[in-house]
Amino acid sequence: MMDAGRHPRIELLVNSEVEDVTGFVGNYRALVRRKAQYVDTDACNSCAECAEVCPVVVPDEYQQGFSSRKAIYMPFPQAVPASYFLEAESCLGFNPIACGKCLEVCEKECIDYDAQDELLDLEVGTIVVATGMDPYDPRSNDEYGYTRFPNVITSMEFERLICAGGPTEGEFLRPSDRKVPSRIGFIQCVGSRSASRGVPYCSNICCMNTIKQCLLLADHYPESQSTVFYLDIRAFGKGFEELYRRTREEGVHYVRGLPGQVEEDPVTHDLKVRVENTLSGRIESHELDMLVLATGLVPRTLNGNGDRRGKRSVDEILSLSHTSDGFVMEAHPKLQPVDAPSRGVYFAGCIEAPKDVKDSVTQAGAAAARAGNVLSAGQVRIEAITAELIPDICAQCKICAQVCPFNAIVEASKKDNLLPDFIEAACAGCGTCAAECPFDAIHMRHFADAQITAQIEAILAEAPMQKIVAFACNWCSYAGGDTAGISRLQYPASVRLIRTMCSGRVDQRFIWHAFRSGAPLVLVSGCHFSDCHYIDAVTWTQRRVEKVWTRMEKLGIRPERLQLEWISAAEGQKFARVMRELDELLRKVTPEEVAETQEILEREEAKEQKKKAAQAAAALATPAESTDQGLERSV
Repeated sequence: MMDAGRHPRIELLVNSEVEDVTGFVGNYRALVRRKAQYVDTDACNSCAECAEVCPVVVPDEYQQGFSSRKAIYMPFPQAVPASYFLEAESCLGFNPIACGKCLEVCEKECIDYDAQDELLDLEVGTIVVATGMDPYDPRSNDEYGYTRFPNVITSMEFERLICAGGPTEGEFLRPSDRKVPSRIGFIQCVGSRSASRGVPYCSNICCMNTIKQCLLLADHYPESQSTVFYLDIRAFGKGFEELYRRTREEGVHYVRGLPGQVEEDPVTHDLKVRVENTLSGRIESHELDMLVLATGLVPRTLNGNGDRRGKRSVDEILSLSHTSDGFVMEAHPKLQPVDAPSRGVYFAGCIEAPKDVKDSVTQAGAAAARAGNVLSAGQVRIEAITAELIPDICAQCKICAQVCPFNAIVEASKKDNLLPDFIEAACAGCGTCAAECPFDAIHMRHFADAQITAQIEAILAEAPMQKIVAFACNWCSYAGGDTAGISRLQYPASVRLIRTMCSGRVDQRFIWHAFRSGAPLVLVSGCHFSDCHYIDAVTWTQRRVEKVWTRMEKLGIRPERLQLEWISAAEGQKFARVMRELDELLRKVTPEEVAETQEILEREEAKEQKKKAAQAAAALATPAESTDQGLERSV
């Protein structure tokens, strides 16, 4: 941090937050709010005289609440910039001024109560997102007495108590009576690997963090006894297994099993822990002086209870997609592990997954290299699969701008031209805009309507009753079929796949065209909601298919003949199972049912053509009024 602050090419905006990001790769504009610090950071020499006279005392967040600070304070040792910060919420010098002592003693006149927030409009070429993570808050599930027993602490609180710069100056004391504990217990996986009391994933760092803390206790207090309650010790990093063996050599006792009951002696404040040792198969009771909870990690976009914060977060501003565990999803887990789906945005650290310092630094180097490649190239090469507006057909309904997950379609920049602006560099080619456009005013390069309908007609040209028309997204469902083939999983050959970049490209007209052409069954398959490579395009797929199901019921067509499935690239077995189930359903569809469906759809198409002809005739009679009415009906 200090090196970054001293670097001539790096500008640090402390106490700032990003409020909005617009643009595309190479041409981003970021609106940043630099909050008022009420202290001139350039003039402040950290003399600490202001903090000495400040009468306000509040808990110190950096010391996990074990000590206090003043309303004007240094956030933490070696903070950058090395100046004091005035917290307006705690200070008595605001609305109205009831104190002002810090202003009186400041010889350099660094304090300004009238300072205001500053909005900065920055032009940037790339963005690296490294917002970190939060520790799990065990108060939401107080099964170990964290809120009831003072000697039950978290691993983060343990770090502050044993640190030389901590509230006890490096002497490890338990909070209840400030005595040195001799029997310390550690409970692993608090808030991790359990959907009922936290998050379902492993938080990666907890086991090795506990092993490090046990070694610190063995080194500082050789007479102490540490007991670790665990499910599995995961020491997979370089040198980690050796550290694990060292703790056993130092006398650390490992019990395989999580405590089911924690009690406290009201007089001595000692703790009694009952646990089932799954290795011995016996119920054990342990007397402890202190209990440390190895809490897991949750995404920074979530609070400690796992709920979304009310404030708009950075991942929402950048339209980043998430996996099922709440962390952001990369463009490709193997080929593009630090790239976001939006071009020019890269990940570093625990925003993408829980990781330790070594892995975070490695990913940060990769993100910096990827951003440097873009900035040094001068020009950006994009994929040819992009959307193109057909101006003569566009009716300016703005639906395309609403559904675009990458904000590649924006309102017109020119007042004399009401057509939306298509930012080709930001377009990822999902095709959702083309599928939702009610006027067919958007052309998708390489996945045009004519190309897809031609594939449908070719599939059903011969023996249509023996075939199933399936639309599969490129990244998940189509790849799931590849996984099934590579794994040599058997499934019927009746399914004919039509590859699209995203299931959001599947227009309702493609489904109806397949049924009119004699398809007995149609499958629309895409990514899981948490795995969509085009952020939220899959949600529009579901809405579209639900509309088709509703209309099928009204027309007397069995909705079961249109199936919707979510299959990921790793689910080869599910792909094969779904294909087998569809083949069984195919046998229940009769030629008479297909012929009846074709007749119903032909009649509906004739009605539509007649209706359009009437609207066209009315438009010729009164162009302005009729066009507005037609637009309203179409929307």
